[in-house]
Amino acid sequence: MLVDTGRRTGLRVFWTLILGFFVGGILTEVAQTFLPQSAARTFLTTAVTATLGPFYVDLVALAFTLGPLSVYLNVLTLVGVFIVALVARSWI
Repeated sequence: MLVDTGRRTGLRVFWTLILGFFVGGILTEVAQTFLPQSAARTFLTTAVTATLGPFYVDLVALAFTLGPLSVYLNVLTLVGVFIVALVARSWI
């Protein structure tokens, strides 16, 4: 067997997504800074936003708020996740 699928855990997928979102965010910022105003820049940097929260928890002695958590997805974010997935697959 060429690929060891036993090492692919949920934690590995989680870190691949987190690092991919980070790399994609850097690519998006670079594209917004250096690409001229054009259809390509608009296509690459237009994002869809998903927001979760805020959640309020009041336990009489302890109260806290979680959120909101927002995820911005665009083409460059997906490219970042793909790059990190390829590196993680071949290197880790």
